[in-house]
Amino acid sequence: MPVEITWWGHATCTVEDSGVRLLTDPLFARRLAHLRRRRGALPPPEAAAADVVLISHLHADHLHLPSLARLAPGTRLLVPRGARRAVPGLARVAGLRGLVVTEVVPGEEVPVRDGLRVRAVGARHDGRRLPFGPRLCPALGYVVRGAARTYFAGDTGLFDTMAEEVGPVDVALLPVGGWGPYLGPGHLDAGRAAQALARLAPAAAVPVHYGTYWPVGMDAVRPHEFHAPGEEFERLARRLAPKVTVRVPRHGERVRLP
Repeated sequence: MPVEITWWGHATCTVEDSGVRLLTDPLFARRLAHLRRRRGALPPPEAAAADVVLISHLHADHLHLPSLARLAPGTRLLVPRGARRAVPGLARVAGLRGLVVTEVVPGEEVPVRDGLRVRAVGARHDGRRLPFGPRLCPALGYVVRGAARTYFAGDTGLFDTMAEEVGPVDVALLPVGGWGPYLGPGHLDAGRAAQALARLAPAAAVPVHYGTYWPVGMDAVRPHEFHAPGEEFERLARRLAPKVTVRVPRHGERVRLP
């Protein structure tokens, strides 16, 4: 049975595997602080339907409390260990909505149902709740193991032990950009994401975390960093990882892989 991926924009994807729906870093807002959604319609209500939600780290564009408030009661959240202490609003939303929060660390594996399991893996990214707060919990990626093995990288930089820590995967959801004209440390651009792809060697890959949000008033500042990363990743992947099938979905498009 293949895995089906729907990219809703930014780092938000629905992963459907073995009858289980997993949702990554849900962000359903038209506006977030100084960012506005510039491409793709807001995800429809059914985008919030999930059995399990995977939260990679505590930044507000990945752990977005108003978006979590749209989840159905009983939805399970996997979050980095320490998230409830670092973000008190998480416990409030979970209590009001009846969400089940499980904190995990790299290497920990969580059974879901029907044989599907989720393993947390490390990421190289500042996972603090910014602009304040000490470093209370790590940034994570996740490997979903069902009919396929799907790696959701969250936000991460390229690191030497990535392939070793992630392990064999069939599908990789890799960040290839960001929400501003310049990427700081702890991120992948299209070139570094293609290098990561060559190391991971999955059967298929989907670029995410680009082409959705951009700072207000900066539309004309390095616009290629908004528009180009997906196609640039696909082009570079053909050279660095020619055996990998790369799909570049539109916002809201569902693709079947591998």
